[in-house]
Amino acid sequence: MVAGVAPACKAQSPTPAAAAQPGSPGQTGGTMGAHDTSAGATALSSAEAMDAMHEKGIKAFPAKTAGLGNQLMTPKIVDGVKVFELTAKKIQWETEPGHLVEAWSYNDQVPGPQIRVTEGDRVRVVLHNELPESTSIHFHGLLTPNAMDGTTDVTQDPVKPGESFTYRFVAHGPAVGMYHSHHDAVKQVPDGLAGAILVGHEPVPAGVTVAQRQVMILDDSGTIGYALNGKSFPATAPVVANTGDWVEMQYMNEGTQIHPMHLHGMPQVVIAKDGYPLATPSTEDTVTVAPGERYTVLIHATEPGTWVWHCHILTHAENENGMFGMVTALVVK
Repeated sequence: MVAGVAPACKAQSPTPAAAAQPGSPGQTGGTMGAHDTSAGATALSSAEAMDAMHEKGIKAFPAKTAGLGNQLMTPKIVDGVKVFELTAKKIQWETEPGHLVEAWSYNDQVPGPQIRVTEGDRVRVVLHNELPESTSIHFHGLLTPNAMDGTTDVTQDPVKPGESFTYRFVAHGPAVGMYHSHHDAVKQVPDGLAGAILVGHEPVPAGVTVAQRQVMILDDSGTIGYALNGKSFPATAPVVANTGDWVEMQYMNEGTQIHPMHLHGMPQVVIAKDGYPLATPSTEDTVTVAPGERYTVLIHATEPGTWVWHCHILTHAENENGMFGMVTALVVK
């Protein structure tokens, strides 16, 4: 009915039943008002529960878990040769508090121990296989003799359970490499058989003094799932820097998906791709790292505070339960 226009017939008083109907013409408040209040209270309760869950994850960061991956390995020196021994075996690995998975590890670490050598070093990597199936090691991104390439049935026989194999090469660089299995790799690598191997250092722009060098190995599948250096938020480790420091980060993608890595608050200066220095460094907000790629970036820690650092494919980092997976932080003191 339009206001101000008389009805064509005499208006009848509404019956009690009609008066009780929600939404009847002219009715205000009543049942509909109660329903609105109830719906609002339910929405508020739901929002508060979600907010509390998000806050719980943030307050837990960085959460303690058993085991640390990507730990710098000290070699044995034998007749001037740097010798690294890696034992591949299954372990229980805690990716986040209380969440244990069956991982395939090198030296009980996921990722495996970090190997750093100098250009010209003679290197020996001894692989001991304690897995239930054969394996090998490929030194992705490094120049090695063909017989040391680690591709089973192409350059070497599979290293069978209970057997060992020694890889020998001279370190050419600078180089940013990853070592990983090249046998049943679709399972062995995502489940943990991967690590970083670096030769020397990429040149940095004039006036830059690097205060610390870090490696961030990206994973997204297998038993490890969405992880940074084998851990999922809130168990990921923050990078802590002093104001004014330059931080070098090596992104290494050992996963099966692309990961655009985004740091809040400060830009990233890309100085090398796959270990090859760029003629002109590029300044980027988000650095996209495809499977198998490595990017070397510099971050000038000029802005104090805790800054979120995450993959910007949101299904890898945040959902209704809060942050998870591929999230960490840069803490500038």
